[in-house]
Amino acid sequence: MALLSREALEALGFAALGEDVRISERASIYGAARIRLGSHVRIDDFCVLSAGAEGIEIGNYVHIAVYTSLIGAGAIRLHDFCNLSSRVSIYASSDDYSGEFMTNPMVPTDYTGVTHAPVTLGRHVIVGCGSVLLPGVTLHEGVAIGALSLVNRDCHAFGIYAGNPAKRIKERKRDVLALEAAFLTKTSLLG
Repeated sequence: MALLSREALEALGFAALGEDVRISERASIYGAARIRLGSHVRIDDFCVLSAGAEGIEIGNYVHIAVYTSLIGAGAIRLHDFCNLSSRVSIYASSDDYSGEFMTNPMVPTDYTGVTHAPVTLGRHVIVGCGSVLLPGVTLHEGVAIGALSLVNRDCHAFGIYAGNPAKRIKERKRDVLALEAAFLTKTSLLG
């Protein structure tokens, strides 16, 4: 995977740009001025980050795998240590499918019923491949989403969710919190 240089990243004009940011040359970035990137962030080939009015905020130690997209006018926030597997789709906007309105971005907004709502992923959230997150959902700290799940409502801390729609199926261990503390301690000692 060919990565953008630091100079190329700075030229994109991100609202914030941490250290050790690795973005593929094949990723597509729209609205960079509304995107804040922490440190130790990796965004792989063919990802799409399209920041709407409320922007995208990505914390530290975050990985976004191939073909993943973050799209919409509502805010999208990924907190530290999030991991999005391949082909995950996060939507902070949605057309109205009822038939009361027209759809698609080529139709003037007077004729559409698009809704916008923030999407937030807490620390240590992992989302399995092919999953879809709809506008307005919050995945609280430590949530794990199984592959091919449709998330249309909030998921509570340290739950494992799967299905269409996603349902809590199991508890997730909290060992990641101790590992995080040890990792950050070691990292600060080395820095």
